[in-house]
Amino acid sequence: MKKSTLALAVALGAIAQQAGAAGFIEDSKATLGLRNFYINTDNRDGTGPNKNEEWGQGFDLRFISGYTQGTVGFGVDAIGLLGVRLDSGGGTNGATKRTSATAPGSYGGTIFPSESNGKAVNDFSSLGLTAKAKISQTELKLGTLQPKLPVIVTNDGRLLPQTFQGGQITTNDIKDLTLVGGQIEKAKGRNSSSNESLSLAGANSRGANWRDSNKFIYGGGDYKITKDLTAQYYYGKLEDFYKQHFLGLTHNWSIGPGVLKSDLRYFNSSDDGANGHESAYYTNGNYNGFNNGKGKVDNNLYSGLFLYTVAGHTFGGGYQVSNGSSDFPWLNQGDGSSAYLTTDMQIQKFARAGERTWQARYAYDFAKVGVPGLTAGVVYLKGTDIDTVGANPRRLEITGQSEWERDITVAYVIPEGPLKNLGVAWKNAMWRTDLANTRSQDENRLIVSYSLPLF
Repeated sequence: MKKSTLALAVALGAIAQQAGAAGFIEDSKATLGLRNFYINTDNRDGTGPNKNEEWGQGFDLRFISGYTQGTVGFGVDAIGLLGVRLDSGGGTNGATKRTSATAPGSYGGTIFPSESNGKAVNDFSSLGLTAKAKISQTELKLGTLQPKLPVIVTNDGRLLPQTFQGGQITTNDIKDLTLVGGQIEKAKGRNSSSNESLSLAGANSRGANWRDSNKFIYGGGDYKITKDLTAQYYYGKLEDFYKQHFLGLTHNWSIGPGVLKSDLRYFNSSDDGANGHESAYYTNGNYNGFNNGKGKVDNNLYSGLFLYTVAGHTFGGGYQVSNGSSDFPWLNQGDGSSAYLTTDMQIQKFARAGERTWQARYAYDFAKVGVPGLTAGVVYLKGTDIDTVGANPRRLEITGQSEWERDITVAYVIPEGPLKNLGVAWKNAMWRTDLANTRSQDENRLIVSYSLPLF
């Protein structure tokens, strides 16, 4: 039995003995989240299927307990996930047929896992349990986690959310300082029922060449210098793949009738262990002359985003630079993941080797004109100076490639009445690129969601 599994069993046993204690029940709450999700992706140019399309209904049941009384309080959280297929587009679910019985990973489509022939399953589900303990303002969690930190971000961009397995400790015992540390061993993809080992783009190809790790450690903190100024430092290491340092600074500044928010970020990423010398562990980037066109992690990423909000309007712009031989690295099993980037958009992330990206944003909150709950926004990004390698045997360098994406979002959440919390959102994205052997895309998502408090 793994250490984390044993620790979870012991913690759950202690909780079971005290489940009737005051606080555990009284402070508990449960919610049922419903999400009806439709996605249609139009793959333009090139060869292969032109359309990926799926539609499903998701159920997200969560129980969050209070803590038992005493110096050390114990509790338990649970998350039950169920996805039901409504339509898989007549075989256009985007799944890859399994070529080997021993190949790792879930060969899923856009939303659902798939069978060996590529057909979407009728439904999929999972249950996650988290044991927790608390002393003063310090909390320990073991089991299912959904961290949202600069070096590890849970993805929630499909029917059901991604989850991780591991342990995390968080403390707020020092005024204005939040410290976090943890270790992750497994990840469950957003279109999967099973936990898989961790990997990195370039090494996560399905089949015999798959390379993985069962150890991602992270730690860092947020310090509120003033009520409007927060500084961050975080560190993450995926064993045998990469090490990453993050520095961040956010500031809110009242200017005239509005508020200017600035968000500055810096990542320094380098190789770790096997990634430094074994080609099977290499990642994507610009590795001129390498037979496989891949190499060790080597990336520095700088970004700044500035947003000014006034009278319901939000105007903004930003710039990002990705330096080094490799693309920006993040936890990526190849089944959909998120990175803590101001350029992580609906389709692309704009963090390839050498890439320079500028962006412009506008959003409006219609509550200012008497329609609370209605919002709309548009984002445009243009990335240039991308460095890659060609498909020829010597993998010669190709520079100066570009890409752009335009995303539109319109959303409405009923603010009050019997249908309070019922939401509808439409997300439209258009991505174009001149990258070799890459297909441009158009994509639409329609999401109907509802959150029902149970107790």
